[in-house]
Amino acid sequence: MTTSRLNLPTVLTFSRIVSIPFFILLTPKHPFLGASIFSLASLTDFLDGYIARKTGQITKFGMILDPIADKFLVISALILLVDMGSLSAFVAIVIIVREFLVTGLRVVALSKRIVIPAETGGKLKTTAQIFAILLLILKDGLPGINLYAPGVVLIWIALVLAVFSGVKYTVSFWKAVG
Repeated sequence: MTTSRLNLPTVLTFSRIVSIPFFILLTPKHPFLGASIFSLASLTDFLDGYIARKTGQITKFGMILDPIADKFLVISALILLVDMGSLSAFVAIVIIVREFLVTGLRVVALSKRIVIPAETGGKLKTTAQIFAILLLILKDGLPGINLYAPGVVLIWIALVLAVFSGVKYTVSFWKAVG
């Protein structure tokens, strides 16, 4: 692991953060464009980690910035969906609290040189969350196809996975630092 800060994975992570204002401003009036921006930003989440691992460009800076960028994107999308009337504030708040909790635990663990790796529940939650957000953005964007109902089902699945994986991260944290 290096301390070098500027590399392709870091640039991809920063691009996710830079995309957020465009996503927020464009999505309400242009849902397809907003969904495209969100999709590309979500793709960079996969790509930055993959490239960092495959090329040995994992940095401490990247390990801290990547989950923060992910949370900024997801939290922005959840708040936007609440504002657009497409998501319950309750669901958004529970998921956001979980995101802050897990990110906080991972940062504290990293400060103690302990890495709490992503686990299956968290990855499933992220996948369900991304697809739910996309469906909720495009809720009536396709003629004759209601994407809202499947979006709501997926976001509730993401909520359940968020709670369970959040508990699992918390237990893993206390075992690792205890």
